[in-house]
Amino acid sequence: MPLVNGFDLIDIIKEEHVVAGAFNTTNLETTIGILQAVEKSRIPAFIQIAPTNIPVSGYGFIADMVNRYAAEMDTPVALHLDHGKSFDSVRQAARAGFTSVMTDNAKYDYEENVQHTYEAVQFAKGYGIPVEAELGAIAGKEDDIVTEGNSKTDPKQVLDFVERTGVNMLAVAVGNVHGLNLDPNIDFPLLKQIQDICPVPLVLHGASGIPDEQISQMVDNGVIKINVASDLRQAFIQSAGKDYEADPERFDIVNVSLNAEKAVEEVVYHKIQVMNRNSPTPVR
Repeated sequence: MPLVNGFDLIDIIKEEHVVAGAFNTTNLETTIGILQAVEKSRIPAFIQIAPTNIPVSGYGFIADMVNRYAAEMDTPVALHLDHGKSFDSVRQAARAGFTSVMTDNAKYDYEENVQHTYEAVQFAKGYGIPVEAELGAIAGKEDDIVTEGNSKTDPKQVLDFVERTGVNMLAVAVGNVHGLNLDPNIDFPLLKQIQDICPVPLVLHGASGIPDEQISQMVDNGVIKINVASDLRQAFIQSAGKDYEADPERFDIVNVSLNAEKAVEEVVYHKIQVMNRNSPTPVR
């Protein structure tokens, strides 16, 4: 089916009471590996890309790749902009055909975050697509961007932030971290407190490093979207590295690429299984 509008995907996720994985891509092989796993799982998902990865493919090319593959799928998929740290990145993604966007203004103080997020939401209304924003600062390394501090989401700000910005999904900082080398520990009492207050669905970033037993609890804590990036990139690079180590003289890039694609698919499928272990229709 064609790419699904993010609003429609949110409705499907809620109706089925599942968690959608949001898997970061960079190139064709990663894209196909992700979408093969999504189709196998039959669980709706977001495929996404951050502006830091755009130089490899461009907004238009990534939209064409995802849309072409999704057209042959039966499982709903939305194309999402991850960590749009500038208004221009949000604008370019929307114009390229992305069906959902994130505006990431967590580096600003609260009032500036509200203002920049509001501007992105108003712009996205012209394209009829939802906007995700971040409240609190998630520590760790996302691509080449390092956030030193981890400022958890303040529940007292949640309702005001959502009402003033009009944002449609809220990414929260509840002990989650970007990357693989830190020690995440989800603060479930805080997450529950935010769930009870927040009028929009919650998003969890940094799932690559979170233990499976914590990930599987998100479906009952208001989280509808969980981001996974580092695990996929590591699987891709390790697969290519193993092929090189096995034969430094090889030049069959097709098989190297197919092996990397398969490695990504396996990680994505496992993550979808874990996310929906406690859902009414767990992935088999």
